[in-house]
Amino acid sequence: MAKRDFYEILGVAKNATDEEIKKSYRKLAMKYHPDRNPDSKTSEDKFKEVKEAYEMLSDAQKRDAYDRYGHAGVDPNMGGGGGGGAGGPGFADAFGDIFGDIFGGGRGRSAGPQVFRGADLRYNLEISLEQAANGFDTTIRVPSWDSCETCHGSGAKPGTSPVTCTTCAGHGQVRMQQGLFSIQQACPKCHGTGKMIPEPCTTCSGVGRLKRNKTLEVKIPAGIDDGMRIRSSGNGEPGVNGGPPGDLYVEIHIKQHPVFQREGDDLHCEIPISFVKAALGGDIEVPTLSGKASFTIPEGTQSGKTFRLRSKGVKGVRSGYAGDLFCHVVIETPVKLTEKQKDLLRNFEQLTVEGGAKHNPQSKGWMDKVKTFFE
Repeated sequence: MAKRDFYEILGVAKNATDEEIKKSYRKLAMKYHPDRNPDSKTSEDKFKEVKEAYEMLSDAQKRDAYDRYGHAGVDPNMGGGGGGGAGGPGFADAFGDIFGDIFGGGRGRSAGPQVFRGADLRYNLEISLEQAANGFDTTIRVPSWDSCETCHGSGAKPGTSPVTCTTCAGHGQVRMQQGLFSIQQACPKCHGTGKMIPEPCTTCSGVGRLKRNKTLEVKIPAGIDDGMRIRSSGNGEPGVNGGPPGDLYVEIHIKQHPVFQREGDDLHCEIPISFVKAALGGDIEVPTLSGKASFTIPEGTQSGKTFRLRSKGVKGVRSGYAGDLFCHVVIETPVKLTEKQKDLLRNFEQLTVEGGAKHNPQSKGWMDKVKTFFE
């Protein structure tokens, strides 16, 4: 019976990502697991089928072989037999040459030690809102690797030296035969370096490097926002076997500000005012990141009213102009009143009630809605 397509079994497209394949496998494996379907031969068969499909498609090399040659590309039995047939050595050699070109070296070619780029590093830097808005220069200390002074980077004990790896003959790679495929991979003995160290240096334990801290200067651009990153090229971990170093990413975290909240290039703040100021109106002074600013509160201002001060926000890294400052008015109710103050307020309340709806239009409108609701 012909085997079903692995992508069809998992219910994913041929261009599915690794994460999509894993998600589909987990769902189907849970559905057909023997523990959840006891005495069900059908579920057991489906579980095995799903498991096999995932094992093939989750492995990058096996998936590539399957995409190119179908089930024949991942069937270990296809590499057996003698002679020049489809399963013979000639056919296997042809596939070996193809995969040699893909993975770094064909038949009869001697590949050197594998070169790897160093890993990237991340540094979290906490700054204030003012620093983010204006930009500044700072220094940070980050971990680094320096050549061992004892062995001068060789990793070998002084008086000795590294020797050629006997497993890969110094090539750093070995060729593995799996059925009809010949795949080249890093040497498991020397880990791709092509060298072995019989007597490691006691200072660096044979690594050839020591961890140090180094100081770097970092320029924080004006307008940078929370979560943005600054890349410092070549200041990550060093590469392996002469590979290029990784990069350092400085990730910005902005401290909570006591007055302002930032949203993009705009700033927001709450301004408490007395109900007398709200009722009578008047000028009010507010802080900004560049100094003080003032605007007029109109007579009869209600709590929650927002006033917009243009260009008093932050000029973003990629913006040609600054954002705005939004001032949200909060009317403060007085507390701890004296008896005289309370009497004055009671008289004031009586006068506003006698004046009718013209003094409290919102209350009048709300009461009318309440009456309609109960009627």
